[in-house]
Amino acid sequence: MISASLATAPASSAELLGLAESCRVAGDYQAGSVAARQAAALAAETGDAAAQATALRSLATQLMRLGQLENAVAASREAIAVLERTGDEASICQALTVQAMPLNDLGMHQEALEVLAQAREIAQRLGDRDLLYWVHNRTGVVHGSMGDRTLSSDYLMRALSMAEGMDTEARFCILNNLGDNAVYEVARLREEGEPDRAGQMLSSALGYVEEALRLAREAGNPFREAISLDNYGMLLALDGDFDGAYGLVEQARTLAARHRYSSLASSVLQHQARIRAMRGDHAGAIEGLLKALELSGAAGEKPMVMEIHLELSNAYETIGDTGSALRHYRVFHTLEREARNDVAAVRARMAGQAFELDNARHEVELHRERSAELERQAGEDPLTGLPNRRYAERALAELAKQPLCVAVADADHFKGVNDRYGHFVGDEVLRQIAAILRDNVRENDFVARYGGEEFLIALSGAGVEDARARCEALRVQVAGHPWEQIEPGLRVTISLGLAVLPEGGDLPSAMTAADQRLYTAKRTGRNRVVAD
Repeated sequence: MISASLATAPASSAELLGLAESCRVAGDYQAGSVAARQAAALAAETGDAAAQATALRSLATQLMRLGQLENAVAASREAIAVLERTGDEASICQALTVQAMPLNDLGMHQEALEVLAQAREIAQRLGDRDLLYWVHNRTGVVHGSMGDRTLSSDYLMRALSMAEGMDTEARFCILNNLGDNAVYEVARLREEGEPDRAGQMLSSALGYVEEALRLAREAGNPFREAISLDNYGMLLALDGDFDGAYGLVEQARTLAARHRYSSLASSVLQHQARIRAMRGDHAGAIEGLLKALELSGAAGEKPMVMEIHLELSNAYETIGDTGSALRHYRVFHTLEREARNDVAAVRARMAGQAFELDNARHEVELHRERSAELERQAGEDPLTGLPNRRYAERALAELAKQPLCVAVADADHFKGVNDRYGHFVGDEVLRQIAAILRDNVRENDFVARYGGEEFLIALSGAGVEDARARCEALRVQVAGHPWEQIEPGLRVTISLGLAVLPEGGDLPSAMTAADQRLYTAKRTGRNRVVAD
């Protein structure tokens, strides 16, 4: 059993996600949902947004198969929120197409179509044929659920035209959906007096589900096998082969029971009852519908319960039991009214969940902004806005991987500036020196405040003569600055010590040499550059 492998507790989110997908492909949705949830949590802890979103999408798919529809919607919405931070539009589109299915099963058809419209816009903008296939496929499913089987067929046929070369899951999905839609569309065409079109559609649909069944068995997925057997059986019944139909649907029921697909098991019982009704066995149909009603009621499948009550009403009316027919119709009518209220309640709950998710998203964004600001502040000198020594030491280690010249600049007689003019003027002097240095180096050079009145200048890719000339230009810029505008009589110069750091050279040694040359510049008169 795949689920037993959960006991090995894989250590990474990638391993857990692989296990979740293996379970999903094998139809073990209970174990798969557990692994997917663990993978999402671990990926969130490690900051792996892509893995977190993939795990949440897998979780949503498997929760939907388990009938946990609201949780499936919540998981897909969370996946989208994670992906919006990464800007991965293709994955957002995938998550939207997943989200549409539980919304559809909840009866929220308009919401399902709205998220599919968003997915379509992304798929078309990206020009991604595979994404557009899934959008068309699932749009067809939603329109079918809304009762517009003609429009459903149009979308499904568009998807079929794009399925060539896609993987087994994609091809199975469209073939099975076309078969499911045909079950309803063939009956409608016959009722409307179009037997030829009905016959053509039935013939094509039988081919689709036969191939879908082959693909399901090839993949070893019991859920897919069961739903394709069920559709195959219903189509055979429409073709008049009631014994063959009942046998296929019975195989589907056995698989559903064995693997505890409770919703599917109820649906299959309902379909067996329909086959009995189609062959004229109305008493047998009623018996089967009552079993399906009991099972779907126990599983909380309210939409199915409602549908079965309507079918029981029709079946009792057919055999002349008007009292039972009326009783079941009244229950159907009550459930129909409750269903509308239920959808409204689901919408309200989901609106609350969306609000909480938006708040959480906002908090994450604020935390990211705060973290970025704290990181910026940790590496920035608050007085000058230049990188500080801590940041400079990290940056120099990276810059030193290529040829580099380093210079240490120091404001001359700075203590005298503070003593004569005050610290307010001294601070302004440092700010303006910083601005002159920053504004007069190249884009790939680096300037930092190294401490006190010292500044570090790193000149990338420069030889010693070029670096000396550029340091001399900086010295001239500082000396020629209109310092008198700050305070009458104020004059400021800088001294610079310059050293070359060859590729692969020793950075501490170069910094020591630049420092020594700065002291030489100070001893020999200041306002000058001393280099190798």
